[in-house]
Amino acid sequence: MLRVLAADDEAPALEELTYLLRRHPRIEHVKPARDAAEALREIGRMIKSGERLDAVFLDICMPALDGFDFARLVAGFAAPPAIVFVTAHDEYAVTAFEFGAVDYLLKPIDPDRLGEAVRRVDEIVHRDTAPPCEPETDDVIPVELGGRTRLISRADVTHAETHGDYIRLHTAEGSYLLRMPLSVLAERWQDAGFIRIHRQTLVSAAHITELRFDEGRVLVQIGDLRLPVSRRHTREVRDLLIRRFRQRPQSPGEPPSPGRPPSPDEPPASDE
Repeated sequence: MLRVLAADDEAPALEELTYLLRRHPRIEHVKPARDAAEALREIGRMIKSGERLDAVFLDICMPALDGFDFARLVAGFAAPPAIVFVTAHDEYAVTAFEFGAVDYLLKPIDPDRLGEAVRRVDEIVHRDTAPPCEPETDDVIPVELGGRTRLISRADVTHAETHGDYIRLHTAEGSYLLRMPLSVLAERWQDAGFIRIHRQTLVSAAHITELRFDEGRVLVQIGDLRLPVSRRHTREVRDLLIRRFRQRPQSPGEPPSPGRPPSPDEPPASDE
């Protein structure tokens, strides 16, 4: 169970954030703070009293001390809490992840999206305390090919598309039909880095090399193939690629990756 702090200088926003956090089953305690300065004072009090604090959910644009100033200060603590930014402005996404934020939520808050942020915090907080377990094995999917059953490794799948009542799985070697709803496969492979870019398309983030803009349409590139991203899924895809880019080790002297996600100020995404 998580103990978190919520900070926002706007009372209605703070009340909503606190309410939604308290409703989440993985959170046992929420302490509200009216701004970043009050949040810092509360953290100091908790440290002195030996109380545990797992994460801080806070706005970025606050008077005197903004969210980035706060993140810079708590980064110097011996055991800093995880940071989740909650803001009405999407132009700060790249900077937020440079500060090591676990997640970046936009107002008005989507409860499901907040739940995903809590899941990520919970995963990070309990990663070091979890008991040893067997390494995750690669999922293998049986597909029909020419009257024979063939086993396809999940790691080889670049993307999947709906095909009538089937899913067509694409690999470097070819494509294969699988009788399963795409929504079921998306949920099954979510933790393995597969993400919906369209209601009809699921892609492996590990195979995405670039996020492109072409005459107002947003596309992801997988090898020589370009797949359209719907307006509904653009922000999720962009945020995922930003996190992957920021976490990727870069060799000395290596030029910036050509697959770096573009600025949020780029043209809008295409519709589904």
